[in-house]
Amino acid sequence: MPTIDCCSQPGLMPIESAREKLLETLSPISGTENLSLAQAAGRVLAEDVFSTVNLPPCDNSAMDGYALRFEDLASGLPLELIGKSFAGAPFDGVVNPGTCVRIMTGAAVPAGADTVVMQENVDAQEESIRINGEVRPGDHIRRCGEDVAEGASLLKAGVRISVPHIALLAAAGVGTVAVVRKPVIALFSTGDELRQPGEALGTGDIYDSNRIALLAALDQLDLEILDLGILPDNKQAITNALQRASQEADAIITSGGVSVGEADYTREVLEELGEIGFWKVAMKPGKPFAFGFLQGTPFFGLPGNPVSALVTFYQLAVPALSVMKGDQWTGPQTLQAKLLKPLKKKPGRTDFQRGVYRSDGSGALVVEPVGTQGSHILTGLAVANCFIVLARDSGSVEAEEQVVIEPLGVPLG
Repeated sequence: MPTIDCCSQPGLMPIESAREKLLETLSPISGTENLSLAQAAGRVLAEDVFSTVNLPPCDNSAMDGYALRFEDLASGLPLELIGKSFAGAPFDGVVNPGTCVRIMTGAAVPAGADTVVMQENVDAQEESIRINGEVRPGDHIRRCGEDVAEGASLLKAGVRISVPHIALLAAAGVGTVAVVRKPVIALFSTGDELRQPGEALGTGDIYDSNRIALLAALDQLDLEILDLGILPDNKQAITNALQRASQEADAIITSGGVSVGEADYTREVLEELGEIGFWKVAMKPGKPFAFGFLQGTPFFGLPGNPVSALVTFYQLAVPALSVMKGDQWTGPQTLQAKLLKPLKKKPGRTDFQRGVYRSDGSGALVVEPVGTQGSHILTGLAVANCFIVLARDSGSVEAEEQVVIEPLGVPLG
């Protein structure tokens, strides 16, 4: 029987339960702002929007041609040309029996006309026309309100606004929309050993890759960021930062300080000032993930190891932040692929190994693990395009077996 993972102590929460708890606990933030349409793409609509006009606003021509009365065609006689109708410069007379009007695409159909004949089916003289093709009543007329009727719903609250949505709203004359404001996310790293990229490193120092990567990830998720920088392993400094973050932000994300080391103060301060919903998740990498509330503000404590920080952010924090933004999170996309190399695993934690998947010559999906799978090895994650997801109770997997993969999406893909 396989040996149980040494990190799989009783009390580790399965990742599915952790994610479910996050999604059940959190809700969309309150507050809205008005934006112009040009600024609204990607934002969540806060209020239903209704059309105040018909689309199209009047009957107009779908072709360059001639507007006429269909019943006049039965005689076979030429039709007198009495004027022109252009988009923005309509013909202001009436198409009476035996007459027609030259019309351009998008131009209003003049009163009296009920059909447009495209110019390719017309023999035009200077003052009259004859029809030389098949014509049906009502041809080539876009009817008033056939797309959207005045008073009809254009978009419902909760929709994430896309570019086609913006085109629809603009066509209906909507200039601004009320959207859910962006959540403000406070972020900091802790560690006396951390330095900003570009600074000189002393003995034992490392660069703060976690915070920089998370800043980029939060930006890709279109969130407002309160960057509190790098904090020392000092309880008072961490206390001050967490208190400020709880007052100014909608959620708090920290990197490091949630383990059990003597200098890991973040979890200690959180227990004193707030409450921990859960700590330690049965996942690899990323076991020491903490979630709780600090004076009502959600807190996500990510591990300090760089791969662990990004994996827990992607698997746990991103779904939660999506809910806070007003989105519906429907779960990760998963596929089946044939494993090209064996993978070692002990039962006890869901394993997110980094891999590269592709189609083989027959069109089937295959996947290969990349690099060393340590929680501090960033090179593998940098080239990966998927996670190879090995279930919590499973053991090692041999080559040629089918495995579950999750293609990486925003903000890791």
